[in-house]
Amino acid sequence: MRYVVIMAGGSGKRLWPLSRQGMPKQMLHLVGDTSLLRLAYERVVDVVGADRVWVCTGARYAETVRAELPELAAERILGEPEGRDSLNAVAWPAAVLAQQDPEAVVAMVTADQLMEPTAAFQDALREAFTVAEEDPTALVTFGVVPNSPHTGYGYLRRGAPLPEHPNVCRVAEFVEKPNLETAQRYVDSQNYWWNAGMFVWQARTLLAQLEHLVPDCYRIVTEIAEDPGKVEQMFGGLPKISVDYAIMEPVSRGRGARIDGARSHVVAVRLPIRWFDVGGFPSLAEHLPHDEAGNALDGRTMILDAGHNLVLNKASEHLVAVMGVHDLVVVATDDITLVCPVSQAESIKALVAKVADEVGPEFA
Repeated sequence: MRYVVIMAGGSGKRLWPLSRQGMPKQMLHLVGDTSLLRLAYERVVDVVGADRVWVCTGARYAETVRAELPELAAERILGEPEGRDSLNAVAWPAAVLAQQDPEAVVAMVTADQLMEPTAAFQDALREAFTVAEEDPTALVTFGVVPNSPHTGYGYLRRGAPLPEHPNVCRVAEFVEKPNLETAQRYVDSQNYWWNAGMFVWQARTLLAQLEHLVPDCYRIVTEIAEDPGKVEQMFGGLPKISVDYAIMEPVSRGRGARIDGARSHVVAVRLPIRWFDVGGFPSLAEHLPHDEAGNALDGRTMILDAGHNLVLNKASEHLVAVMGVHDLVVVATDDITLVCPVSQAESIKALVAKVADEVGPEFA
């Protein structure tokens, strides 16, 4: 059976004050009238069917997810008692699904990405499922064909294509976010793809990697899957580490577990789409309409002699007017206004922590 798990656990502090403790970014209507979570659901439901879509989120967001996706049965919403990084967001669902269906093939997709056209993503997802079904040693990820030398994304260096799947390549190397000169070199070489942070694998394959590379994680998630009542007690003991560092990079270097006698490996499916990882305001700005001066605008705004700003007005009865400034982020909600240079937008987490300490958690 094919399953999709939507990872929707991030709080999105780099999108504060739009995202808050009670309203994480995946629930926000950042582009149009549809939440990021709903968009993610609609991208995958036609591929696997509504009864095989799951969501892994923070426990405090479980009811919000249910309200946003009323089609989802309550038991298909996995609520993490606390955030323990991305490894556990993929490990726990794999253990749960393997417990229910030992032949489960699982796609892990994110709730904070925008993709166009949807049909191209769906085709790539189907091909990823096929590769994972055919090869139990494969951990499948997705590589977005870059259209610019982006410094905010990690990259994959492509190896040889698979003989039966010309749009699928072995992953020779994972590369961290580069500087601009290096990113330009990657794009010019045509040997690198953006790392989309989504995966497809047989559940048993992922669990074998966990047992081999991160045995503490394997032990805890399998015990929780066998006895869900232990999740509150045991989840905090999971090692806090990303899936890339813990699994994908070691496996790509030949250090993965053997499956049926063969060494596991990483492959990437080509994603020829317009792709936006909505991690913060600079990436969100790429998807919004721009005026002639390069301002990204949303909501009721007025601009005069200003350029290359991001101005978002989510206040219900408010006008945001900006004049004579450049390269700023200006965000207004009903109770908070944020102004900062675009160059410091990735550091908003520190401001949120200060707000929580000195003003109160209701504003964080």
